[in-house]
Amino acid sequence: MENFVVAIDGPAGSGKSTIAKLLSKEFDLTYLDTGAMYRMVALYFLDNNIDFNNIVQIKKVLPLIEIDILDGKFILNGKDVSLEIRTPRVTEKVSFAAKIKEVREKLVDLQRKISFGKNVVLDGRDIGTVVFPDADLKIFLIASPEERARRRVKDYADKGMQEDYNEVLESIKERDYIDSHRDESPLKKAEDAIELDSSSMEIGETLEVLGKYIKEKKGE
Repeated sequence: MENFVVAIDGPAGSGKSTIAKLLSKEFDLTYLDTGAMYRMVALYFLDNNIDFNNIVQIKKVLPLIEIDILDGKFILNGKDVSLEIRTPRVTEKVSFAAKIKEVREKLVDLQRKISFGKNVVLDGRDIGTVVFPDADLKIFLIASPEERARRRVKDYADKGMQEDYNEVLESIKERDYIDSHRDESPLKKAEDAIELDSSSMEIGETLEVLGKYIKEKKGE
């Protein structure tokens, strides 16, 4: 089946990337982490002292930002930034980059080009509503803010970074508000998306449920 698209949307920390990676391996799909692409833009802005509110300045530098994904590594202007984009300082700013119209236009176009003619699974905030409104399968994956904060703190700890749970929880709640209230492609469930709450589910359980949906869509 050519150009089979699975779109997974949901708030920060709901497990989208983890599940998308596992689904890509199980069903031989190309995985595109769209959130990482926005993180690379945010990292570029931070490293180059770009004002997230200065649209004139942003328009000037956007053509200078080259993004690539090679063998699971995230490349920004020729440099592997896979670890840098997962740091708290980038996490705190990524929503501010993602709400900028010009940034979204650049990255949505890139996401469509990368996905053209492939069987893909993408995760983000607007995959099923904007990037691929005709996706074969749309999933809206959610979890409680408290559970998402717990997961995020554990992820940081696994990478050797210690973060305060309450601070992470407040950051997640703030990001939820920004993502769902922004003018450009706000986070929302597509009308034909399947909503799944993973708050009390293990990764294996979530994977099993979504795997069944993919098999149904593929007619397996």
